[in-house]
Amino acid sequence: MVTLAQAKVGREDKVYGQVIDTFRRESPLLDQMEFDDCINPSLGGSNLTYGYMRTKTPAVADFRAINTEYTENSAAREKITTELKVFGGKFSVDRVIASTGGKIDEVNYQMEEKIKATKNLFHYTVINGDSSQNTNSFDGLNVALAGSSTEINSGSVIDVSSSALMDSNYKLLLDLLDQFLSELSGRPAFLMGNNKMITKLKGAARRAGYLTQSEDSFGRTVEGYDGVPFLDMGFYTSISSGAAVEVPVVPIASRTISENTVTGLTDLYAVSLGLDKFHGVTVTNGGIISTRLPDFSTAGAVKDGDVEMIAAIALKSTRAAGVLRNIKVA
Repeated sequence: MVTLAQAKVGREDKVYGQVIDTFRRESPLLDQMEFDDCINPSLGGSNLTYGYMRTKTPAVADFRAINTEYTENSAAREKITTELKVFGGKFSVDRVIASTGGKIDEVNYQMEEKIKATKNLFHYTVINGDSSQNTNSFDGLNVALAGSSTEINSGSVIDVSSSALMDSNYKLLLDLLDQFLSELSGRPAFLMGNNKMITKLKGAARRAGYLTQSEDSFGRTVEGYDGVPFLDMGFYTSISSGAAVEVPVVPIASRTISENTVTGLTDLYAVSLGLDKFHGVTVTNGGIISTRLPDFSTAGAVKDGDVEMIAAIALKSTRAAGVLRNIKVA
């Protein structure tokens, strides 16, 4: 098991340490997530498969009378395999720009922007990844939790899209949130949503007196609900028809609920972190993140640099994560 903070221990490469810390600052999820660094591609060619058993239904204990047998009941689990995926990006810098950048270090700027983009892609895939639609992606929570016992409110809507509706419905929202949290095995590490969802939750928690504050690894104030931190999953940028398109990592969409089309719906995710709960998977020998800076010491006017991750996620128990569906925020 390795965290990003542990991944840089013993590394003498100062740039690598700065890259790791940028990932940690940009993503509290990546900062706290444990990665099972057990995959060694050299032992199996290009094999990057991680297999595990996911507990779907826990075992039940009961009383029995003397001279009677227990009613048989067994925990239910299923075998899951996930493929580690390689993702990141490349940037190019002209040596003239690199040497005359003035106050702006172009190489550092491009590197930090590529780190942010890689972090955004990881966040997006943690939520929306679907290997049946994109074979280069790993499966995310939306796929893993569909139809599970911790998928809550899939057939109804809570409307907090305006201040007036928030005033009338915030208690209903918080009651449902409490029910949602009670379905999970232990206190989650984060409540994860888009910025509109997090803003609505802050408003509801403030009205009820349950808006709490804590500090993250970098001393920043983090707000939460009853001690569980909120995590705005941010935005994901993709290229469509040659143009950059920015969308919330946790989508806001129209859905058909009870035969009615409802707009402005979004979801809230929660995860409990740990190697027996929800965690990352990566390769051995600290290979989770790699970077290459442009080398201007060799011939050529334009040089490339890149940032790359090798990772996937594993959900060992369905009760280690959950999704609260259909909150109308817009």
